[in-house]
Amino acid sequence: MAREFPAVRFERYVDDVVVHAATYGQAERLRSAIAARMVEVGLELHPDKTKIVYCKDDNRRGVHEHMSFTFLGYTFRTRSARNKHGRMFASFLPAVSRDALVAMGRQVRRWRLHLRVGASLADLARWMNPIVRGWMQYYGAFNRSALYPLLCRINTYLVRWARKKYRALHGFNKAKAWWRALCARYPRGFAQWAWTRDFLPTGW
Repeated sequence: MAREFPAVRFERYVDDVVVHAATYGQAERLRSAIAARMVEVGLELHPDKTKIVYCKDDNRRGVHEHMSFTFLGYTFRTRSARNKHGRMFASFLPAVSRDALVAMGRQVRRWRLHLRVGASLADLARWMNPIVRGWMQYYGAFNRSALYPLLCRINTYLVRWARKKYRALHGFNKAKAWWRALCARYPRGFAQWAWTRDFLPTGW
């Protein structure tokens, strides 16, 4: 790339590469040139994963076969954004990918918080916070609201834990009051509370 296409920007992580092209024609030429170079070194581009993506925004019209891609756990696609004047417009932006959300959700489910009734809230916070904070720092760098459903789900599991641990919290209103008081008393108790303290009224 440095020798043949010095003006073209690209990012690489291990064998995952994103190359920026100004036009569809340039994208086709780049793909052909890169494929030829791979052959020279005994490799080949993955036939299914290698694709030309149309990065549609307010300045681009029309459609294409591929209009999104995933790179390093982020899915890039057309999303609504707000300019400095408050007007909504279409922009091509990243947010945590569905696969990443599913993987994090599975990990949270494996925690089986509702069975850890012998632990205290402080115990849970010491164990969970480094993990959740890491997710927030990485996947929340762009469009952090896409993480909110996962963070709300973690809060829901904490409420479920409390209802298992304390018999007096079996009613929804009592559990809700306990939760509000807890968040007010320890506003920094859990990492996700920096962004949301909401929980779901179902799934207990």
